[in-house]
Amino acid sequence: MKEDKQLLVLTHLSQLLDFVTGIGGFIVPLVLWITKKDEIHGMDENGKAILNFRISMFIYILICIPLILLLGLGILGLIAIGFFYLIFPIINAIKVSNNEEPTYPFSMKIIK
Repeated sequence: MKEDKQLLVLTHLSQLLDFVTGIGGFIVPLVLWITKKDEIHGMDENGKAILNFRISMFIYILICIPLILLLGLGILGLIAIGFFYLIFPIINAIKVSNNEEPTYPFSMKIIK
């Protein structure tokens, strides 16, 4: 296995494609994880963390939608999720470039 910190950083930052394409922020990390998890040191762990975060946030979005009808609480949840979508990929890209372990709070362990 070889080390490629730049690819790991790009994998985290590729989540921001959602703001441009709508779905690319899930597909690009998924494809990179599937194709490079056995070649790049750390890709398997980073890819799983990213995908668990993305799936967890999607579940939280589904929970927020009916909560919009309940005093607009779902809108606050969607704003928080949008903030998480923007901030945590950047924070974790910086962590990976500094050889630190990425962390995605509120992330369920769906892919183990």
